[in-house]
Amino acid sequence: MLAIWGLLNILVLLWLVMSKKLSPIVALIIVPITIGLLAGFDTELVRFITDGIKSIAPTGVMFVFAILFFGILTDAGTFRPIIERLITFAGRDPVRIAIATAALAMIVHLDGSGAVTFLVAVPAMLPLYDELGMRRSTLATIVALSAGTMNILPWGGPTIRAASSLNVEVSQLFNPLLVPVLSGLGTVLVIAFYLGRKERIHANTKGIDIEKIQSEHGGNKELERPKMVWFNLLLVIITIGTLISGIAPPHIIFMVAFVIAITVNYPSLEEQSKRIDAHAEAALLMAGIIFAAGCFTGILQGSGMIKAMADMTVNFIPKFIGNHLAFITGLVSMPASMLFDPDSFYFGVLPLLATTATHFNISAIEVGRAAIIGQMTTGFPVSPLTGATFLLIGLTGVDLGDHQRNTIPFAFLVTLVILMVSTIIGVIQF
Repeated sequence: MLAIWGLLNILVLLWLVMSKKLSPIVALIIVPITIGLLAGFDTELVRFITDGIKSIAPTGVMFVFAILFFGILTDAGTFRPIIERLITFAGRDPVRIAIATAALAMIVHLDGSGAVTFLVAVPAMLPLYDELGMRRSTLATIVALSAGTMNILPWGGPTIRAASSLNVEVSQLFNPLLVPVLSGLGTVLVIAFYLGRKERIHANTKGIDIEKIQSEHGGNKELERPKMVWFNLLLVIITIGTLISGIAPPHIIFMVAFVIAITVNYPSLEEQSKRIDAHAEAALLMAGIIFAAGCFTGILQGSGMIKAMADMTVNFIPKFIGNHLAFITGLVSMPASMLFDPDSFYFGVLPLLATTATHFNISAIEVGRAAIIGQMTTGFPVSPLTGATFLLIGLTGVDLGDHQRNTIPFAFLVTLVILMVSTIIGVIQF
């Protein structure tokens, strides 16, 4: 009977979130508590929820301070010189412009926000595309692929959700994927080169004013700290290097990095308060979802519903399929972005897949890694379930159908490359 209650939990959550009846943060709390009570649990629910929140707390703390850290550095203009140099490098050659577009989107997406990436990368490069007569659909595709692949980073939404759902350290989930992700980013650059060569047919390289386009690139001059650029870039490198090395837990690394960044760039109390306030909304929203997920997963795991569902599912999955469950998850992860929003998938579907996989001697964390290589990573900038997709096509003026037709095959290719490299080096079992 526990399996039925667990399945009802997941189905109701999926329905409420995907039909937009309730916000994810509300659904993740109210659904498991209500069904837990109906299933006969009472005071035990308090312990389940508390245990779930405790297990997820480090991830929530990490995400809050990661958003604040990268937000402060962006405000300080840390990446502005890189953007200007990329535009200069692009010049009048469509191939260089395409590669510069990919590099720019990758750099800007260091803060893990698709909206910020699109709001910076598209306006910066769009004048070049229009002046040369390059197709805006190419710009949308390259920016989407770059942001999507970078979204696998440890502080990206999908990876944070997967780690929270599986109750594992983010570094434990992501670090083995570093080489595959780098191969995916390399694939994006190759695709950009290919698309740039195709654009040479349409391009008109005469009469373009690079200096004018550079001067029009935005940025809040009052907030920027040009004298601190090299210090800030070094701080980014040290922070990411420390994160990957595993010397300290990610939440501590970002807490310390944030304190250094805001103290050095904005030493006065008034400036610090304003900068924190500017990024508080994004940090609070995601942290709220993560802690609400602690309630959901805490009840499902503490009550035994997840285990009961997995035991039941094993009876319906042929062994030859179950033995390849992680690899299969990787194959369908990118298309799954068209069907499930991130909260529904990572907090509703992934725990069941991961627990089921353990019955076939497959590590749950492998299933988590397989999921994040496509689900709302390479898939998020083409999914109709994300607002960022509509922001991208709105900024570029590209039709959603055209954007999906142009981008989905390449997004799936990038996912396949990451999956194959992960399989070859043993990060994900075939």
